[in-house]
Amino acid sequence: MDFRKNDFVTVEIEDMGSEGEGIGKIAGFAVFVKDAIVGDTVEARIVKCMKNYAYGRLEKVLEPSPFRVEPKCSCDRQCGGCQLQALAYEEQLAFKQRKIRNNLIRIGGFAPEYVDAHMEPIIGMEEPYRYRNKAQYPIGTDRDGNLTAGFYAGRTHNIIANKNCWLGAEENEAVLDCVLEYMRKNGISAYDEGTGRGLVRHVLIRKGFTSGEIMVCLVINAKEKGSRFLPRQDELIRGLAKIKGMASVSVSMNTDRTNVIMGKEIHTLWGKDTISDTIHVRDMRQPGYPFTGEVLNFHISPLSFYQVNPVQTEKLYSLVLEYASLTGNEVVWDLYCGIGTISLFLAGSAGKVCGVEVVPQAIEDARENAVRNGITNAEFYIGKAEDVLKESIQDTGEKNKIKLPLPDVIVVDPPRKGCDGACLEVMLRLKPDRIVYVSCDSATLARDLKILCEGGYEIRRVRGVDQFGQTVHVETVCLLSNRKSKPDTHVKLSLSMDDYYRIKEEGKNNQ
Repeated sequence: MDFRKNDFVTVEIEDMGSEGEGIGKIAGFAVFVKDAIVGDTVEARIVKCMKNYAYGRLEKVLEPSPFRVEPKCSCDRQCGGCQLQALAYEEQLAFKQRKIRNNLIRIGGFAPEYVDAHMEPIIGMEEPYRYRNKAQYPIGTDRDGNLTAGFYAGRTHNIIANKNCWLGAEENEAVLDCVLEYMRKNGISAYDEGTGRGLVRHVLIRKGFTSGEIMVCLVINAKEKGSRFLPRQDELIRGLAKIKGMASVSVSMNTDRTNVIMGKEIHTLWGKDTISDTIHVRDMRQPGYPFTGEVLNFHISPLSFYQVNPVQTEKLYSLVLEYASLTGNEVVWDLYCGIGTISLFLAGSAGKVCGVEVVPQAIEDARENAVRNGITNAEFYIGKAEDVLKESIQDTGEKNKIKLPLPDVIVVDPPRKGCDGACLEVMLRLKPDRIVYVSCDSATLARDLKILCEGGYEIRRVRGVDQFGQTVHVETVCLLSNRKSKPDTHVKLSLSMDDYYRIKEEGKNNQ
């Protein structure tokens, strides 16, 4: 097709891409349209044209899809946070189920019938709004120089003013109103990324959904100056303290010209250093997933990694516990353990749990959380997962000497980029009976599963958990068992063997 930039086209949306964009075809020529959903017929303006496909901007919905709904948020198209608000929630779940399946087939190289035989229905949310217990709002100025707070527009650092995000806690708006009013009254400037000047960069808000406690941390472009970090900071504290549930006010020092939001220094101005939250263990085998009676309490600092959706986190971690199939005697290694949430979830059913995490503060929190919950069979180690695993195996000339107890089960919950090649290599050398892989990106999950299955494991169960309603993101839990025999014939070994050997070589080079 001979399309040019700014041409207007009419296209029926037949599918949706992994980032939520609508996909239609005109005489076989693919057009990707952000904000269009499957079943729509739309008018789009071509904004970028390639040889075999084009990108279009949604101008008008000519014929709405039966799955189209009215978004609750008026900023849904401009804001980069939600991609699926216009799609009915049941269809969001179907989209995420397909996304996981497609990645396992296309990236992992697993046969469709093999995936279908092991994939279970996605676990959805009862209420896909107001579920986030954490929000990070950039502070800036609009075109008229007025202070503003909100979220970045997609693929930019332009702030879309929005103090009432429908995914966040209702208290967030009151917090932002208080901070902005304090800044206006005292002539306090917002940080400017272009010049590197200005004081207030971001406002972090966390809420314990069970405790009701609220934490506010201002990220500021300043270095420590005694106990006074902000002009007339007592005025800000008095205002925030009036908000119901307020338990902690702090500042984070960040003077680096970087996209990293939080600084390494945290100073509490008022209240506690942490807030608390509670997670219940659920019985995932029963309809409605009732509580089992087991409860874990956690203290959360501004820098703590803690899942943003507490209700779904209970289901996610309970699913991990179910997949691990612990009898009370197993040694479990929990890699990328954060503040120990999964480790402590598993400890009650395991013989011993060893958690590994690279962030020292997270390990400190994990150890304190273990003491707080009376758990004595969980130990935590600082370092990159691959480094700790490599150090746990020393060649003595006769056989491998294990510093840490040999794992029966490894649970791995890596960042979005997936497991390091050296980490995968060591897991394959250790050959635990089971690996439970928790992933926030099913693409890197599929890549890593291919390597693990080519190394002697097979998929037993896979299930998505919707932690992030209205967005394209989804958590996935996969159970792998040690095959202890020939490679699985369902795995198409020839598709990405170059990647496999490359990662294996990286692991060797890092040792």
